Amino acid sequence: MVTNILHRWNTQRARINRLAKEGGWILVGQIASVLGAFVLVRMLTEYLDPAEYGELALGLTIATLVNQVVMGGIIAGIGRIYSIAAEKGDLGGYLQASWRLLTYATLVVILMAIVLISGLVAVGQSRWMGLAIAVFVFSILSSYNSALNGVQNAARQRPVVALHSGIDAWLKIGLVVGMMLWLGAAGTTVVIGYTLSVLVVTGSQIVFLKRLMHRQSVSHDREEGNENWTLQVWGFGWPFSIWGIFTWSQQASDRWALEAFASTQEVGQYTVLYQLSYTPIIMLTGLLMTFVGPILYQRSGAADDHARNATVHSMAWRISLICLVLTGMAFSCAWLLHEWIFQWLVAEAFRDISHYLPWVLLAGGSFATGQMLSLKLMSEIRTQSLLQMKIGTALIGVGANVLGAWWYGVSGVIAALVIFSVVYMLWSAYIALQ
Repeated sequence: MVTNILHRWNTQRARINRLAKEGGWILVGQIASVLGAFVLVRMLTEYLDPAEYGELALGLTIATLVNQVVMGGIIAGIGRIYSIAAEKGDLGGYLQASWRLLTYATLVVILMAIVLISGLVAVGQSRWMGLAIAVFVFSILSSYNSALNGVQNAARQRPVVALHSGIDAWLKIGLVVGMMLWLGAAGTTVVIGYTLSVLVVTGSQIVFLKRLMHRQSVSHDREEGNENWTLQVWGFGWPFSIWGIFTWSQQASDRWALEAFASTQEVGQYTVLYQLSYTPIIMLTGLLMTFVGPILYQRSGAADDHARNATVHSMAWRISLICLVLTGMAFSCAWLLHEWIFQWLVAEAFRDISHYLPWVLLAGGSFATGQMLSLKLMSEIRTQSLLQMKIGTALIGVGANVLGAWWYGVSGVIAALVIFSVVYMLWSAYIALQ
């Protein structure tokens, strides 16, 4: 009995040390990313006025469309199916299937670019062409980078993930500043800087992936085994692409509604507010998801064992409660310090809406909690059960954004964001409890 107790203690201690090491690397990467994002916002608000910042935000909604609708499902499937392929010893076939799906998606993105650019020329909006081309190139490269990052994260290569997260955040700042000093301050110039940064990081990702596969003695000459990895990756990921149409509409409709019913200047101010509040709390929650996701996937395996699923259920709910507690703390701090935060982080032209900061943080925390509950269902390969919730909440968000911008401008859009996020959290909790 004593021997068994000591053996269990040593086993758990080694596991805790390993998880602490992994968590430390993720923490380093996320801190570097968040700090880089803050510095980038500060720098961009110094070079761009609110109207120019608004044009940049509108252009980047195209990249969000590509990443969520065309590439999003494939990227999610690649990250989830890795653990299954690793268990079955067929990473070679899995990688070939993943590459094939990404190639098909790239062709779709190129077709979208041709259609959009032709449309801009047809309606006499050629001034947007440079921005549109730059955004499409950036979206393709960033999608490939996300897919490679997903493989490394699924393989629990935490130092590699942290390294590339930090490099991208800070390299982006240097390249954007260099491009603006060379070509002038404009939205297109900023996106060119983003593209150069992600190109460097993606090249590095490929090098590290080759090293990982070499260590695991993976053959790339043929598909090994009898598994249809193309079908499995797409079978897991296609709901992401379906609901991505609606979630993208929700995320882009706030900016386009403000453009239609208010002004491009208000789009720029709202985007800065969003980047300083909603985006950071999602990134910090992403720290938890990046750390916990591969663990839950490995615990679930093929999600056909009741005991393994019960463990995942318990872990996901505990983490969701932590997200709610952190959200409350962030709301309280922002309520007291919003003026000071904006004084340090943005140029003077963007500081008029700092009093909305606590409410956007509340929205971000509520959405992040819902995401953690959704991760439980993904680990159980139950993505189809999320389809109705994702589409329903996105439609609610789009309607609220349009009505809010029409009636109250920025304040109406922020209220719509809070409503959407709270509904998303509650609906996710309902599904997770079933």
